[in-house]
Amino acid sequence: MNPNLLISEPPLQVLPSLAMQVGLNEAILLQQLHFRSLISNKEKDGHKWVVRTYPDWKEKEFPFWSVDTIKRAMRKLEKEGYVISTSTHNKMKMDKSKWYRVNYSKCYSPTGQNAPSNGAECTDGEGQDASCDQGKMHLAITKEIKSTKKYKVENDLDAVSEIINYLNGQAGKSFKETSKTSRRFINARLSEGYSVDQFKAVIDVKVKQWSNDAYWNAYLRPSTLFSPKNFENYLNENQQSNKQTVRADQPRAPQLDFGKGEEQWESN
Repeated sequence: MNPNLLISEPPLQVLPSLAMQVGLNEAILLQQLHFRSLISNKEKDGHKWVVRTYPDWKEKEFPFWSVDTIKRAMRKLEKEGYVISTSTHNKMKMDKSKWYRVNYSKCYSPTGQNAPSNGAECTDGEGQDASCDQGKMHLAITKEIKSTKKYKVENDLDAVSEIINYLNGQAGKSFKETSKTSRRFINARLSEGYSVDQFKAVIDVKVKQWSNDAYWNAYLRPSTLFSPKNFENYLNENQQSNKQTVRADQPRAPQLDFGKGEEQWESN
């Protein structure tokens, strides 16, 4: 046996449990589609897509298969709902490419291996909402994994910089983009699926409420705004344009209903 044929190049990876569920060829194809989706720059309808013709799949991904083998495996995945595909995004009718994406709601494993974890919702193409976490499927081991991680880190750095700069501009602060504490809070929320626009919404709400209050202005900081305890609550607050911020420790006057009589004084 030629030893050069034993893991001398980046191999494909597939879970045995997935192969048992959908078939070996189908599992390999589905896994590679998942990996390509993670690095795709084709976005439509809030999803990332992989655009391929059947010959493209053979040439770029699976040279060891025939086009017919790839076609059979893909059609089975489409029929069983693991893959969603469409040609409607093509700009020209003569374009024979199809747009593919994984239906992650079908990839949920009862054992929890591929179970959703981030609480984000996605649409499976038929109006059904399902929690999904694309990162839970294992990456195919290819030479592009390293560049994918670098691309993600660079994107996270850009997001952190944009958020910190926005906070500084809106609140009149001077927080540093290089602060490990600030990065930790922001990256944690980004990993939970929150967008840069949602960070900006939180900043807008709290700047409006706190910027003119000497006590609360000090809390216009990443560790408060973006903490796991506060972020979602702040995001869901109703922003009222002319409402004056009231300090949490400031006593409030009792609200009296003069139609109730004297018993309300006793309860207060």
